[in-house]
Amino acid sequence: MLPYNIDHVAIAVHDLDATLADLHTQYGVEPVSREIVESQGVEEAMIAIGGSNLQLLQPLQPDSPVGRFLVKRGEGLHHIALAVPDIDAALEHLAGTGTRLVDTEPRVGGGGHRIAFVHPAALAGTLVELVEGTT
Repeated sequence: MLPYNIDHVAIAVHDLDATLADLHTQYGVEPVSREIVESQGVEEAMIAIGGSNLQLLQPLQPDSPVGRFLVKRGEGLHHIALAVPDIDAALEHLAGTGTRLVDTEPRVGGGGHRIAFVHPAALAGTLVELVEGTT
């Protein structure tokens, strides 16, 4: 079950275009992908940095999970995503340890990857996303 990489670090933002422009000006980076993920209620952009990615999330609706996050906490770190080779085995392992899960079954996330979330209560208030075999 050991994660083998940090797949991405996600930041919730109010304005994806403005944040992408700031990143370009400050660091000279461009997104490698940008898509709307209706099932999660977000538009996302991925920026490759080294062997990992920075993911920017803009809610499509204020009542989506990321929209509610922005209202409650403002812009900033939303979650970290760990790459795992087998998400089903990872979820089974975590459930067996009594870890509180948001998702007990994988779902489809950005880029068509299988993902699942672990409740923030399981790791110092930090939402963790498991991503199957991306990097």
